[in-house]
Amino acid sequence: MRMKSILKKLLFTGCCLSAIVSHAQPATTDSSSDELKGKRIGVIGDSYVRNHKEPVENTWHYAFARKHGMEYFNYGRNGSSIAYSSPRWGEAMYLRYKEMPDSLDYVIVIGGHNDSFKLDSIGGIGNFKDRLGILCEGLVEKYPTAKIFFFTRWNCRDFKGSNSEKIVDAMIEVCGNYSIPIFDCARKGSIYADNDTFRKIYFQGNKDTAHLNKKGHERFLKVAESFILQY
Repeated sequence: MRMKSILKKLLFTGCCLSAIVSHAQPATTDSSSDELKGKRIGVIGDSYVRNHKEPVENTWHYAFARKHGMEYFNYGRNGSSIAYSSPRWGEAMYLRYKEMPDSLDYVIVIGGHNDSFKLDSIGGIGNFKDRLGILCEGLVEKYPTAKIFFFTRWNCRDFKGSNSEKIVDAMIEVCGNYSIPIFDCARKGSIYADNDTFRKIYFQGNKDTAHLNKKGHERFLKVAESFILQY
C-alpha cells in the first residue's frame, strides 16, 4: 500500500511539471517578427562612423542593423565635420547629406568631434548652429517619413566650458528646434573618453579619445539601441 501511495505522488508531480513546461515559451531571436527587418538605415558622420583604422563591421550601428535585419549604408568620412568644409576632408555634412539615397527609413547623424577643433574656422558657435539648422531642415525635407536621430561626440578632459561642450549643447538645442531626437553621448553615453584606463580597454589606442574598438562598440550598442528603440 505504501508503494502505491508513493507511485501516485510521483505520477501527480510529473503531471504538474508537464503542465508547467507546456506553458513555458522559449526565447526567440527570429528577426522575421522584428518590425525593423528589411528597413533601410543610413549613417553619416566622421571617423566615428567610418571607424578610423578598424572595419566598419565592428561598429555599433552596423551591429544594430545586422541584429535587426536592416539594409545598411555608411557615409562616414575621416575628418568630416558637420559645419566645416575643406579641400582635404571634403564637404561638410550639412552639404554632403545630399549624397545619401532618397529612400531611407532611418537616418543617423554622428558628429561634432571635428567641429570642436574647427570652431574658429567655422566662424563661431553662431555659424555652427546655422549650418546645423540647414542639415536638420534638409534631412526632414529629404526624409519626411524616416526616423532621424543625432548622436553627439564623447566627453573629453576639461569638458566643462570647452568648445566640445559648446558644440554638444548647440547640437542639443538645434535638434530640439526641429523635434529631432538627439542622444547626449558626452553626458549619458557611459563612455569615459577622458579616462586613460578606460581608453586602454575600449578605444583604438591609449591616446585615442575618439574611436571605439570592437569591445567599445559592443558596450555602446546597448545604450544606442535602447535610445533608438524608444521611437
